[in-house]
Formats: sequence, C-alpha cells, structure tokens
Amino acid sequence: MNIIQCYAPTNDSNDDIKDQFYERLQSIIEKCPRKDLTTLMGDLNAKVGIDNTRYEDIMGRYGLGERNENGERFANLCAFNKLVIGGTIFPHKRIHKATWISPDHTTENQIDHICINKKFRTTTEYVRSRRGADIASDHHLVVANLKLKLKKNWTSGQTALRRFNTAFLRDTDKLNEFKIALNNRFQASQDLLKEEETTVEDNWKSIKEAFTSTYQEIKERRNKKAAINNSRTRTEIIQAQTEYIEANKQVKKSIKVNKKKCVEELATTAEKAAREGNMKQLYDTTKKLAGKYSKPERPVKDKEGKPITEIQ
Repeated sequence: MNIIQCYAPTNDSNDDIKDQFYERLQSIIEKCPRKDLTTLMGDLNAKVGIDNTRYEDIMGRYGLGERNENGERFANLCAFNKLVIGGTIFPHKRIHKATWISPDHTTENQIDHICINKKFRTTTEYVRSRRGADIASDHHLVVANLKLKLKKNWTSGQTALRRFNTAFLRDTDKLNEFKIALNNRFQASQDLLKEEETTVEDNWKSIKEAFTSTYQEIKERRNKKAAINNSRTRTEIIQAQTEYIEANKQVKKSIKVNKKKCVEELATTAEKAAREGNMKQLYDTTKKLAGKYSKPERPVKDKEGKPITEIQ
C-alpha cells in the first residue's frame, strides 16, 4: 500500500508554482507500482464540482459546486493515473460533502480529497467529511472506509493454527463471566461423559469444545449504548459548542494583541539600532518586521550523520 499526503497551492497561486507542484506529484505517483493500492489524499485546494463529463471513469456526480482551474488540473492528474476521486462517487448530504468553510461561515467548498487507484475502487465503502473535531481549523476531517480482501497462500500439508484474541479477558467482569460460563460447561460435559465409556480423544474434544464455545459466547456479548436523544444532552452539546466558539475568539484576539505588541517592540528596537548605527541589528529587525526572516533549516541526517538531500 502506498499513501501520498499532499498540500497543493491555492487557486490564486502563480501558474509556475502550480506546474511545479503537479510535476512533482506526478513523479511521485509514477514511483508507486501499478499493482499496489495507492491512496492520494490531502488539501488539494481543488473544486472538481458535480459535472463529470469526460471524467466518468474517475469521478461520480456527487461532488460539490463547480469545477475551478485547480479542479481541472487535479481531475486531469487523476484521469491520467486512473485515480478515483472518492468524495464524488457516494451520495451524501451537503454538510457531509463540504470539507472547508470560510471564516464568516457563509461559504463551503469541497477542496480536500481522498483518491484511490481504479483497480481497488470496490474496496472503498464511503468517503465523507466529519464535523465537530476539536481543532482550530477551517477544514473538516475527511474520512474513508476501505475494506480489503487479502489472500493467504496456504502451504500444502500444514494445518493452520487458530489463534484466539484474549485481550478482552483483561476486563475483570468479562474474565469472571468467562470463568463461570466455562465452569458450567465443564460440569455439563463431565456429567454427560460419566454416563458413557469415553477415550482420551473424547475427553480432549469435550474440553476443546467447552473453551471455544465459551470464548465465542463471552466475546460476542455487546453492551448496548443508550441513544443520545434527550433534551438535556442536546442542551449540553449546544452549550459546549458556544463555550468553544467564545474561547476560540478569545485566543485569536489574544494572538492579535501579542502580535501587535511584538511588532511595536521590533519597531522600537529598529529605531534604537538606527540611532546607534548598529546596521546588523537594524537589518535583522527589518527582515523580521517584513516577515522575511527565517531560521536556518536543520537537514535530516542518515545513520552515518550525512545530510539527506534526495527523496528516500
């Protein structure tokens, strides 16, 4: 399986920047073996829309809005590489299609995508956005459910061992249930075997059946979750959302105040450096004020301590 996570330039970006991005993305896709499952996902900043004319093989008619220039580029890339755009092939409500919302909460677009190569199209059960994540972002989470059917190569002459997942027995209540149920089954088996002449093989089968059937019985019990539909719960959710929005506003307001204070301090430092003739400090401070100051990057090093400069 190959997963490609990317962040594309916005629709208003320079064409040269867009060309460079899609050329780089194409080169990465070409490195993925055709027989492998390849997933391309991320913030593509591309609206593909609902019209799938000429793109019937890689998208459905359940997109959102109208296709823009970035959407055209993205659709062409997917068509060339036979990548199906998952967010367009499943019918959903509008709120489950939109992946981005404007700061004023008036505009919604579908610009984040999850794609899978056409060969594995049937493994995708659904793709949709999920709202309500506790993150300060104008994007919604986009999720996809894939169901793979993996083949196992059996070696002739060998019997496959069945392994039981006993992790649920770490729960004390489940463990006690298991002990009681197993004891009851053993008792019933012993009473039955006493009435007949049995062999070692019969005893072993009885013990094995007791363990396996008890395991399945206890493991498959599920605690039913109560439906959250009472008015008190809904009120608490609305109140929590209101408190979150207010807290988020306060955080953004605090950031603006601190940013303004930082700019004023830098301006004071620059004026002082100019009066004292400290040109180096004046130059560095001016770059910070202009937003062009950046710390030197620290390259990732390999095991031998040499900087990695190529794609690994």
